[in-house]
Amino acid sequence: MLFINLLFGALFGFILSRVDATSYTAISKMFQLQDLHLMGVIGGAIVVAGIGLAILRRRGAYDIQGQSVTIKPKPRKAGNIVGSLFFGAGWAITGTCPGTALAQIGEGQLLALFTVGGILVGTEIYRQFGGEIEGALLRK
Repeated sequence: MLFINLLFGALFGFILSRVDATSYTAISKMFQLQDLHLMGVIGGAIVVAGIGLAILRRRGAYDIQGQSVTIKPKPRKAGNIVGSLFFGAGWAITGTCPGTALAQIGEGQLLALFTVGGILVGTEIYRQFGGEIEGALLRK
């Protein structure tokens, strides 16, 4: 199973690289609405994922925990807005998101190591203090 996961991860990274999703310039132009091809790539990925999910559900597939494959609604939290602002700002500043940061490392873009480091630090900060931050947001 690990080999299959690594294979699909490498394929995903290769595709991200080929569609130019690992390029700071392409990301910047997307956010400035100057070149929308990456929005098309994202939209295409959503369509492919939706079709794949529909096929899995129709076949009665189960996830790794033995539950039927489905997308469950996530609870809305006060921290979602703050978190999404941090995510968007990080994406705009670094020109990458978590998936493309790993693909950039695979391409040899060593600056992506700082992005991945920031992702890991941010995740740890949320793990340590997320509940307190969300509680403070709800009190205001």
